[in-house]
Amino acid sequence: MYNPTNILEKNSLQLLYVEDETKARELTHTILKQYFNKIVTAVDGEDGYNKFQNNKFDLIITDINMPKINGLDMIKKIRETNKDIPILIISAHNDTEYLLKSIEYRIHGYLLKPFQREQFNKVITKVINELTEKQNQKNKITLLKQYQKIIDKSSIVSKTDKNGLITYVNDAFCEISGYTREELIGRNHNIIRAKDEPKETFQELWKTIKIDKKTWEGVIKNRTKNNGLYYVKATIKPILNENGEVEEYIALRSLITDIIHPKKQLLDFLKLTDEYLIVLIKIEHFDYIQSSLSKDELEEVEKKFAQEIFKVQTNKKDFQKIYLLEKGEFVFAKKMEECKKSIPSIIKYLKEFKETINNGKIHIESINYNLSILISFAYGRDAFEDAEAGIKQLIETKQDFIIANGLRERQKQEALKHIKKFNLLRDAIDSYNIISYFQPIVNNKTKKIDKYESLVRLVDANDNILSPALFLDSAKKGKYYSQITSIVLRNSFQALYDTQMTISINLSALDIEQPKTREEFFELLKQHKSQAHRIIVELTEDENIKNINTIKKFINKIRKFGVEIAIDDFGSGLSNFSRVLQYQPNYIKIDGSLIKNINKDKLAKNMVETIVNFAQKANIKTVAEFVENKEIFEILCDLGVDYSQGYYFGKAELLKK
Repeated sequence: MYNPTNILEKNSLQLLYVEDETKARELTHTILKQYFNKIVTAVDGEDGYNKFQNNKFDLIITDINMPKINGLDMIKKIRETNKDIPILIISAHNDTEYLLKSIEYRIHGYLLKPFQREQFNKVITKVINELTEKQNQKNKITLLKQYQKIIDKSSIVSKTDKNGLITYVNDAFCEISGYTREELIGRNHNIIRAKDEPKETFQELWKTIKIDKKTWEGVIKNRTKNNGLYYVKATIKPILNENGEVEEYIALRSLITDIIHPKKQLLDFLKLTDEYLIVLIKIEHFDYIQSSLSKDELEEVEKKFAQEIFKVQTNKKDFQKIYLLEKGEFVFAKKMEECKKSIPSIIKYLKEFKETINNGKIHIESINYNLSILISFAYGRDAFEDAEAGIKQLIETKQDFIIANGLRERQKQEALKHIKKFNLLRDAIDSYNIISYFQPIVNNKTKKIDKYESLVRLVDANDNILSPALFLDSAKKGKYYSQITSIVLRNSFQALYDTQMTISINLSALDIEQPKTREEFFELLKQHKSQAHRIIVELTEDENIKNINTIKKFINKIRKFGVEIAIDDFGSGLSNFSRVLQYQPNYIKIDGSLIKNINKDKLAKNMVETIVNFAQKANIKTVAEFVENKEIFEILCDLGVDYSQGYYFGKAELLKK
């Protein structure tokens, strides 16, 4: 275990510590006193920069978010005059922008608040050791001393000759790259170069060290022998002889993989092969968890979820790394070529894995959280995109596991279909080709037409008449639905002057909840007040009703004009008897799913009989939809249904005057 006193006996390092929060500054200062004899504190970036200008420091430790001048801006100003002083950031922020800026300003380390003491100890020890080594190296003047200046036990080091061929690598180089010394010596660094690293980076590198004879610094993405990836901050220095000629090059690299954004690491990994396995895991109900916790608590939840997930996964030894993404998402990834299990075996394992995770709990503050995850699994060329689409579908369908292969392409094709339908709708609206057909509703006692139901139709560019099943769902996803509703309303009210019969108009909760639609309906009632008593509003059920009171107020208002109310599709999925109490309708339209097989399905017949008996007791008229033949009609008459609608009496057509 590291003992800071040993370092202090050998060195007298002066530290500048910049932190604006008083409690954090006092607490961290107490810890830093164990490592440094000389500490100067600053309360913000401006104070820190001023003290930097007026003192000589060996190391700077700073926060990011501070008044006057933030930590990154202070570092930028310091780097304008001093490119070498080691700088550590201790911050609660791990945003990509902060991390990339930190790399650009050549920071020496990045610790997230609240930092772990062991991690802090490791970073500080490393920095002090490097600073101490640097002080020793300043006393060296020979070529050997130049080597010693850059070589450090904790760094990845290589040496090349004038032609760029590797002549030396240290143990760390071999360990991180996966190559032996024998495989590296005599080769150039292309052996570890990532395939997608821009050529321009290396052109600039060689110009700097070979032509300009200056030190080059930058971030490089390398690949390992087994095609893994790692990121390094590299410093490459040309070693000159007494005549100023390049003798060789020494490269010092620091591993910075852990501060590169995890999603970037993942996407870089996915570029290494054409086919791979992706397991995308999401914390269920993460949005609610996020809303109920502070940022620090949320980070703790994600961390503990990750620990539990990784612990269970590690026991199975199927994936070696977990990528922590944003918004409670985690990814396991593996090349298909490295997968030894069959796909069915993997699917079985993932389901068992999910159950194991979902049986656990984590504890944050005074709250226990049941572990609950969604898993989207995909494999092949577009596995990551498919897995992302799978998570969205799981959330929408309230499922917790999906095999998402090909899902992104299917969603894309579905989206293209909707786009085509949007264009179709726009053209139809612009060319007045949204029309209304009217289907007769027959009085079962008189067998004569008593009413008409107004049904929307679309005329396409080839004069084909399209039913709403082909375009209405797409209309609801875009801006055209309310326009179609408006056209249908105007068509239906105008039809009152083409017949003496009652006109029935369908309105959904989505329609009624739109203020513009309600206002237009009321205006039409006023304009056609003398005929308004011949209007029936058929209320269609909708699971997305936001405010039932809005619907009830609308019903009460239109009833004052003599408008009657019908509940449509009664007996299907969403409709129920509570709606009868809420809407107090004049009619119940029995859903066609019960009617079309009533001559064959005894249960359907019994349900229709129950609905009719209930309606008669409540003095509500009944209308049967989907009446397609004489046999069904006669059964309905025997049961006491008041009205029939269906192909037996007529299809929906243009209303004849």
